Amino acid sequence: MTRPSNVNRLNDAMELLITHGFEEMGQSLKILLDTAMLIERERYLNAAHYERTEERQGYANGFKPKNVKTRVGALDLSIPQTRDSQFYPKSLEKGIRSESTLKLSLAEMYVNGVSTRKVAKITEELCGFEVTSQEVSRASQLLDEELKS
Repeated sequence: MTRPSNVNRLNDAMELLITHGFEEMGQSLKILLDTAMLIERERYLNAAHYERTEERQGYANGFKPKNVKTRVGALDLSIPQTRDSQFYPKSLEKGIRSESTLKLSLAEMYVNGVSTRKVAKITEELCGFEVTSQEVSRASQLLDEELKS
């Protein structure tokens, strides 16, 4: 089985946007992030996929699934791994489960008196996933920290 090239992946993302517009924004973003992380791993290893070179600094070791909640919906990403386990993509914050802008928006709704039930309903309609009361509480703590700094 041959792997699609980075150019093919980017063309797929563009084709989704051209054909479906905003409806497939999430899938396009997933493709872009997955491709960016693959490129970043290639740079970390100093070698492309299956490339034999003297400059190689290690070896690829599959992928780890990760679900990240964003403004365009939940994204099921494939985080590239390396054998030495030292690589983690800079495009993602380690341990992140949702986009910081989304967290700040949730916190702002909560601070402005919107009930957690309404926040959950709004988020489900806009982003396609439900937010728990714990997530809203954590987001409001994040807003407090931002305001203090």
